[in-house]
Amino acid sequence: MPITEQDILNLKRKVDRYKEVLDNTRNYRTLWQKGLRKTIVEQLTELTKSVGLDCTIEERNDIENLETVVLSLGHTESGLGEPVGSDLRRSLIKQNGSLVYQQLFNGKILVLVNFPFIEKYGEPQPPKTIAIYRPEELKDPYFQRHLETFVSDITAWEDYDDDAPEPNQRIGFKMNFEQELPK
Repeated sequence: MPITEQDILNLKRKVDRYKEVLDNTRNYRTLWQKGLRKTIVEQLTELTKSVGLDCTIEERNDIENLETVVLSLGHTESGLGEPVGSDLRRSLIKQNGSLVYQQLFNGKILVLVNFPFIEKYGEPQPPKTIAIYRPEELKDPYFQRHLETFVSDITAWEDYDDDAPEPNQRIGFKMNFEQELPK
């Protein structure tokens, strides 16, 4: 079957799209370096100071073009301890959680929440992705929204109990099993 002009046109569109994506990656990385990273730090610093949230904000740049801005609530003694020997006790450390803005391989920005966890007490929860943004999509009001989500998630983790009903267990009829429909 011979290759048609339409086939070539379709392939050309795909190649053009590929080149556009590569250009976007270069542009996104440039935007991060020329100011987005600084804007993120400034916005988070201003917001946390205005609401009295005790945290640290640090830039991590171990790998070029995979840099990260991390708002961390630090770590503390958890209040839990394990015996070490006959009369010693070792405190278990709690990581208090963090809000992360990480530049991805393609220059887009991943925003996620790292939940608190206590060493040797279960497994840490996987991070919660808030969103992935192109640099131009990350507007000032989003930082407050991200911080609100972070504080809500951390508060829910700290206040964990089993009072909230499971989503599949409703009052009345059990809805969490499949019924076979008559044929």
